[in-house]
Amino acid sequence: MERLNKIPIALIAALTVQTIGGLVWAGGAAARIATLEERVTEQRLVAERLARLEEQSVATRAAVGRIEERLEGWG
Repeated sequence: MERLNKIPIALIAALTVQTIGGLVWAGGAAARIATLEERVTEQRLVAERLARLEEQSVATRAAVGRIEERLEGWG
């Protein structure tokens, strides 16, 4: 018990404040990570849609090319 009396109150207060600050920082970091994970998920969905649109565009260009070839053959 004598050793506890020799620990300065300022040291205990400083450690407490630092611990609380660390916990607040960790909570904020967790929130930022959660937000980033949501954004990544949204971007994956957008990337998949974009890939499908690109493939549809390629198929449409090929179809238009075939149509143009047929029309030119008639002329």
